[in-house]
Amino acid sequence: MTRVPVASSLPDFPWDSLADVKASARSHPDGIVDLSVGTPVDAVAPVIQEALASVAAVPGYPTTAGTVELREAAAEALARRFSLTVRPGAVLPVIGTKELIAWLPRLLGFGADDLVVIPELAYPTYEVGARLAGARVQRADGLNRLGPENAGLVYVNSPSNPTGKVLGVEHMRKVVEWARERGAIVASDECYLGLSWDAEPVSVLDDRVSGGDHTGLLAIHSLSKTSNLASYRAGFVTGDPALVSELLEVRKHAGLMVPFPIQAAMTAALTHDEHEIAQRERYRARRDVLLPAVKSAGFTVTDSEAGLYLWATRGERGRDTLAWLAERGILAAPGDFYGPRGDDHIRIALTATDERIAAAAARLTN
Repeated sequence: MTRVPVASSLPDFPWDSLADVKASARSHPDGIVDLSVGTPVDAVAPVIQEALASVAAVPGYPTTAGTVELREAAAEALARRFSLTVRPGAVLPVIGTKELIAWLPRLLGFGADDLVVIPELAYPTYEVGARLAGARVQRADGLNRLGPENAGLVYVNSPSNPTGKVLGVEHMRKVVEWARERGAIVASDECYLGLSWDAEPVSVLDDRVSGGDHTGLLAIHSLSKTSNLASYRAGFVTGDPALVSELLEVRKHAGLMVPFPIQAAMTAALTHDEHEIAQRERYRARRDVLLPAVKSAGFTVTDSEAGLYLWATRGERGRDTLAWLAERGILAAPGDFYGPRGDDHIRIALTATDERIAAAAARLTN
């Protein structure tokens, strides 16, 4: 039997295609302003660092389920921040939400006979995860596009990466109703839920969406954004207790466990809100600087109601816009990373220091 490398079934890693424009942007005399990747640049809050260090000497294995303190802190944070009611036992820590999304279809048992539905403009890992499971993928924002075909897993992402679009309660509720009629699971990627600007996002677990019943629903939350924990690889999934329990059993066998010091850091991040509020305001201030500069440079900004990105177009191919920006020492991400419908857009991240955001704004308006 001839071995087929898994990598052969996956798309090219998108960021590798930016080498030329990145080199061009780096040649700017005042240096590059890298707004291509949504990676945090601000320091981790001292209360989180202290929690991490406080258990650095613990030598034993962590539990896959997470500590009781972590699960309780996550449930309490969701109640406090988003008025959601979840059971601590239905919280499962994960090694960053990208890891969970990449393996979720496989962990749930989907395969070649199953369909995974992702947004038309979507975080690339949704498609990668489906391919790793051998499942079929269809991009659809309106589920009526699927016709009579049933799906096994439906992803929603609000606020969206890359567009910043916020789905309303009615839209989210219709997705849940459609999925329940067909026995599908809804996985809601909510890692930008706490970063709203012009519209208020809603969780799939909100009673107005779920009817108070979390059956068939999973909400995926990341601490990378408002707690600056991208380097810690810290996230969790919650929702349907039966599905979370199923994921836990598989993850125990696979050794997919969050390191104990990271669990302690997550507990601190979820217990204290001050750092999260301060970080959200930093991003609001950066958006207030960058958004008018982007518009003044002739861009049309669409959606971008929440999250960490401006979804913008100059009415041309996004790759041509990238070259124009690179001449000004600015690097963004092309819209085609996220699906064919994004070909004429670019994604501009707010995740740069105040100084670099100011530099980008100055270059766009001069």
